[in-house]
Amino acid sequence: MIADPTDLPTPDDVHAAAEILRGTAHRTPVLTSRLTDAELGASVLVKAENLQRTGSFKFRGAFHTLSRLGPRQRRAGVIAYSSGNHAQAVALAAQLLEVPATIVMPTDAPASKLAATRGYGAEVVAYDRYTEDRAAIAGDLAERRGLTLVPPYDHPHVIAGQGTAVWELLEDAGPLDALFVCLGGGGLLSGSLLAVQALAPGCAVFGVEPEAGDDGRQSLRAGRIVTIDQPRTIADGAATTFLGTRTFPIIAERVEDVLTVPDAALVEGMALFASRYKVLVEPTGALALAGLRAAVVADPQRFAGARIGVTISGGNVDLDRFAGLVGGA
Repeated sequence: MIADPTDLPTPDDVHAAAEILRGTAHRTPVLTSRLTDAELGASVLVKAENLQRTGSFKFRGAFHTLSRLGPRQRRAGVIAYSSGNHAQAVALAAQLLEVPATIVMPTDAPASKLAATRGYGAEVVAYDRYTEDRAAIAGDLAERRGLTLVPPYDHPHVIAGQGTAVWELLEDAGPLDALFVCLGGGGLLSGSLLAVQALAPGCAVFGVEPEAGDDGRQSLRAGRIVTIDQPRTIADGAATTFLGTRTFPIIAERVEDVLTVPDAALVEGMALFASRYKVLVEPTGALALAGLRAAVVADPQRFAGARIGVTISGGNVDLDRFAGLVGGA
């Protein structure tokens, strides 16, 4: 089932979200590396959302969505489900807006994400991601407790909020020839496409997802939302099984292509970010750079001399896990 076109966010909604977030969300920096530019033969501009509040772009969509709740909804509270980044984002947004929050999180979520979510004052309800349905658990709790559900990606306010990251990138970096965006459920990618539609209509946008979780690529090829089994990948933030009824139509209409990369490429990307850009990036956050590198290897001339944007979606990774992945590469 696809959402009614009248229920889809627009570029104007992204612009409005940017105004709401001004002064609350960090305006994260655009990073560059001469070594990366030389390696890829292009000018690469990296939007560092790992330096956003809660360590990921998810804060944008969460705060924007909660800021639009009515008084009764705020008093009752919100519920969300997430492997970690959306969880932290909703928890902090709820704390800032004085809204009670309950978060459904997998038992194998990174310890740092679990701790941070609880640290922001949210109640955490644990589930097994391989045997239980997080959406069903959240839906049941929402009904029984009268809570407002804040989905991780398939919501017009969430999509508009996520799109503000690329809106800022285009304002700060100027026109781009291409943009590579991390892809899980599609909130960041669909929001980015709306920002590009408004500010850089000639820019080709590519979504990048883990090879083991290629529901986005399959959906684009099939022309419909394809559901896959729960993927096993180190990119826990993109271990989704299907795109949203709102994210898919935006992606299908406007994306240039959806690419996939193996987990090994994500480890290489994490190491590059640490050594060249001096920033800590989680596996999911390295998707876009890994996709760009693979695309250049596949066709070195396609992006020669181009100005290319890359999103880092987040930097929430336990230090021991980071060391284990990068040190063992």
